[in-house]
Amino acid sequence: MNWDRIEGNWKQFAGKVKEQWGKLTDDDLKVISGKQDQLVGRIQERYGITKDAAERDVNSWINRM
Repeated sequence: MNWDRIEGNWKQFAGKVKEQWGKLTDDDLKVISGKQDQLVGRIQERYGITKDAAERDVNSWINRM
C-alpha cells in the first residue's frame, strides 16, 4: 500500500492508526490529517523515540496494510 491511498482515505485509516499507536489522541489524528510526516512527528513525541525509529515503525505498518 502507498501513502497516497492512506492519505486519501484518512478517516478509514485513522482508527487503524489509533489501534497501532494507542498513545495518539483524537486531536493528534485531526492534526495529522493523513500527512505522513505529521504522523511520524506525533509518534516521536508520544513515544519518545527518534525520528528514524518512528519512520521505520510507520513504514513497517504501511507494508502490513
